[in-house]
Amino acid sequence: MAKSSSENTRNVEIGGGTIELSKLLKFAGLTGSGGEAKHAIREGHVLLNGVVETRKGKQLVAGDRISFAGETVVLV
Repeated sequence: MAKSSSENTRNVEIGGGTIELSKLLKFAGLTGSGGEAKHAIREGHVLLNGVVETRKGKQLVAGDRISFAGETVVLV
């Protein structure tokens, strides 16, 4: 997936293990609340490794790329 020049990418450290997609969106500051994160995921606005992901409980691991609202975070 090509990165557009307007897209911001940054690394987010999760400290090992896994984290749920909805929790990561809130933790990384991509959404203001857990409810907002769940709504964005349910509506298909979140990409996981370039593919729309609609499971709010999807477990993420280091190396995953999450994109939402013009921002991308990479888990480390």
